[in-house]
Amino acid sequence: MKNDLTIVLLCITAILSLPAAVMAFLITYDEYRHHYADKRRVHNAALHAGLFTLAFFLVLGILLSLILPHCFQP
Repeated sequence: MKNDLTIVLLCITAILSLPAAVMAFLITYDEYRHHYADKRRVHNAALHAGLFTLAFFLVLGILLSLILPHCFQP
C-alpha cells in the first residue's frame, strides 16, 4: 500500500508540475513584456519564474509522496 501511494503521488506530481511551470512562464512573460523593452530580459525573467515553479512543485510533490504514505498506515 505504501509503495503504491508513493508511485501514484509521484506520477501526479510529474504530470501536473509541467503545466504549472508553463503557465507560470506564460503569465510572467505576458506581464513583463508590457514593462520591459528588452525582450531578452523578459524571456529570462519568465524562464526563471517557470523553472522556479517547476522546482517548487516537484520538491513539494516528492516530499508529500514520502510523508503521506506514513500517515495512512494501518
